Amino acid sequence: MSARAVVLLLLAGGTAVAPVEDDFGALRSLKDQADVAAERGQAADGRAFETLRAKVAAGLASAAASTPDDQRALDAMRRALENDLPPRLSKATEIGATSCEVDVAPMAWDALREHLYACFGAAARSIRVGGETLDRLTVLGRLADADDPAERRRLFLALEPVWRSVDGDAGPRSPYRHLMRLLGARVREGRSPVGAELAALGAPSEQVESWLVSMLETWRAAQPADIEPWDFWHLGAEASRELDARIPRERLEAINAEYFRSLGADPDRLRLRYDLLPRPGKTPVAYTTFASRVRDEGRTWRAGEVAIFATYRDGGLGNLVELLHETGHGIHVAAIRTRAAFADWPDSTTFTEALADVPALEAYEPEWQRRFLGVEAPPAASLRAKYAPVMLDVAWGLFEMRMARDPEADPNAAWTDITHRYLRIRPHPEWSWWAVRGQLVHSPGYMVHYAVGAIVAADVRARCREQRGPFAKPDPGYYDWLAARLFRYGLERPTRDVLAEFLGRPLRSDAVLADLARLGGR
Repeated sequence: MSARAVVLLLLAGGTAVAPVEDDFGALRSLKDQADVAAERGQAADGRAFETLRAKVAAGLASAAASTPDDQRALDAMRRALENDLPPRLSKATEIGATSCEVDVAPMAWDALREHLYACFGAAARSIRVGGETLDRLTVLGRLADADDPAERRRLFLALEPVWRSVDGDAGPRSPYRHLMRLLGARVREGRSPVGAELAALGAPSEQVESWLVSMLETWRAAQPADIEPWDFWHLGAEASRELDARIPRERLEAINAEYFRSLGADPDRLRLRYDLLPRPGKTPVAYTTFASRVRDEGRTWRAGEVAIFATYRDGGLGNLVELLHETGHGIHVAAIRTRAAFADWPDSTTFTEALADVPALEAYEPEWQRRFLGVEAPPAASLRAKYAPVMLDVAWGLFEMRMARDPEADPNAAWTDITHRYLRIRPHPEWSWWAVRGQLVHSPGYMVHYAVGAIVAADVRARCREQRGPFAKPDPGYYDWLAARLFRYGLERPTRDVLAEFLGRPLRSDAVLADLARLGGR
């Protein structure tokens, strides 16, 4: 055993956990670097990873813990080794480099998700609108901006190849129907992604579903009439039409950086690395990930670098808020201060998504707009801009909860019922227009994270205002304050404990319902 390993052994209280944990942290960093390289279309040398993984696997097999904390660390590392650190690195492949005209019936869970996501990505990057080839986000952005209803309808129907990549002909043999049957089997085996997520938050699924319905009913009460689906994006875009001229594409990163610097979270200092330009084969969704993990002095851990991937051809409020959200993830990752076994995202993806929204949603407040854009939209327009996409997420979350409960249901019928009943969108059961989110096939059940995340974000934001004040006002200590209370734990503490301690009580929906009620003047 090396001298360094002996020192680590002593620091860990004389157990055999410290040496293997040191290697585990290095293995995590190798995997992070390989994932980022693969996303950029680059190959990674898997030899070092495979050699170190074998060493970590052997170490974890023989390691024994003498304290409860070390036992939790061993359990966490063994789960990560099984679920996140495969024996060999996958080679970089271009998303969409696959034939989508195949029979999916023989495909198992992981293979089917990978296949459908590849097909979705290929379709989402090559949407024909007139003489142009556009990507999904650009089409949705233009859908919101177009003043002519006929143009909005044309843009909306141009998305049909995207939803067909997921639901085929919308019949019983559609790829998505097959995916739902496989999901149903997993739920029956006790592997429900929704159930596990809500348990991590300490929220019963029955209560959460009633919260989502209450949010949708509050939104419906403020809507004057039924509209077509292509008009829904336009409904929430009045604020964008007021503000987009102040948010050109070339200003997105500067506005984003200026805001987070005002909170003491300078993206450059925190080593957040952005990849925002279009390129062939790039992922069709925005996301943030560890790029490397390095040990601090004192045996705590942080993200050495954070990688943020998105594709922005245009500026605008919608893209700015998404960038603020991804940067919210980035500053969270950069603040993690815990031992190697726990240096990961929290045990609740809903909580993770909500934390990213806590600073991002300030962009809908008039004071923030005046400070960072030099102009403000009417408050009611900003509220609609804030909650129109949230209501779609809530609708998708409710949709996924119901599909998980009844995998044989017709997804078009389920989606039509929810959107007509609560969003006042006219029925079009002949179209699978629900299938324009890659998360639906890449990670079934994921949309619940965004839906419930709106509840968590509103509750946390209300507590932040009480304890620290609004995010719009410059406060260089705000980031450190958040990091110490919410960001630093990783997997060290259960989410339900971190959240309850911060709020001083269990999670409630009061804050989001009160904010939504402002839409109706209440």
